[in-house]
Amino acid sequence: MIFRWPMIFPREERMRKAAYCLAMVLAAGAGIGPARAQVTTEAPAPVPGARAVTVEHITVHAPTLEGNLEGDAVDRDVYVVLPPGYAANPKKRYPVVYALHGYSIGAAQWMAEIHVPQTIEGAYAQGAREMIVVLPDSKTVHNGSMYSSSVTTGDFETFISRDLVTYIDGHYRTIAKRESRGLAGHSMGGYGTSRIGMKHADVFGALYMLSPCCLSPRALGPIDPKTWETLEAVKAPADSGTLPFMARAQLATAAAWSPNPQNPPLYLDLPVKDGQPRPEVLAKWAANAPLAFVDQYVGALRRYRAIAIDVGDQDGLKVDAGKLHEALDSYRIANSFEIYPGTHTSHVAFRIQEQVIPFFSRNLDFGEAP
Repeated sequence: MIFRWPMIFPREERMRKAAYCLAMVLAAGAGIGPARAQVTTEAPAPVPGARAVTVEHITVHAPTLEGNLEGDAVDRDVYVVLPPGYAANPKKRYPVVYALHGYSIGAAQWMAEIHVPQTIEGAYAQGAREMIVVLPDSKTVHNGSMYSSSVTTGDFETFISRDLVTYIDGHYRTIAKRESRGLAGHSMGGYGTSRIGMKHADVFGALYMLSPCCLSPRALGPIDPKTWETLEAVKAPADSGTLPFMARAQLATAAAWSPNPQNPPLYLDLPVKDGQPRPEVLAKWAANAPLAFVDQYVGALRRYRAIAIDVGDQDGLKVDAGKLHEALDSYRIANSFEIYPGTHTSHVAFRIQEQVIPFFSRNLDFGEAP
């Protein structure tokens, strides 16, 4: 179906804390705490005269998710934002930006957080060139796929980089080459952008990471017995819905990075068992940290037309974001890095309108002279 996004809804503050929590669950056992209140996100003022985009809500079948052990949906919700001129110019083809949401939310909720379509319309009204923007839903039973490859969750990494790209190129008027595809994401989506970007430079031509989480390998830290007892007592994947935010994030991380097909009912290994740390599991988690494997993908990263990283000055993720920037600089891989005034989500909508869409407008191949 086709619809215009009607309004902006507030969501729980715990979503605002998503990246902090995922970074923290890699560092220490998560405490069990109360639910948090709701907040709204800020948005730039509507740009006068901005032309309307069209938002299509479609379903894309993902062969790479078939047979996943925790029963995550194989047919995924996807939102496709078509530019104002798409219908009026039936022979024109467009670059595509794939935009990845963070942990604990889906694509529809992220659209509300970043005030789409208003911010995309505003970017065009202020001079950005028109493109197609695709927002896939990668939420799982434990609230997040980590955009990784796992028999437990399914191969979300390949869903994004192959299944989804193939579908969009086959059903929309795209410029079907890597130089005309961008990949962006916030928080867990920023992690996904770094991971997928490094491994699939043959698919994408430019990257934008907003407040990427989970970049560094981390030690376990102090063990909270109550948390681990609670997690080990979960009897079915769906039961994680009753868990506190950070405990549930532990399951999501384990499902993505330490799957175990021989360990029902969750088919994952936690980094603590019977109150004792498990170094072999922590090693698997560390192996999925982009700062641990960036050196292996220097050649791939050099292929990008442009790479950008940004993060709020009140966001604890700014340290690791800076480390990724420094790693790229050390290899003389061209990239931009900005710390802007804001928290983890307070100004992300502004970034979409004023930075992200203009970035891809400048750096993707539009198939013609500017």
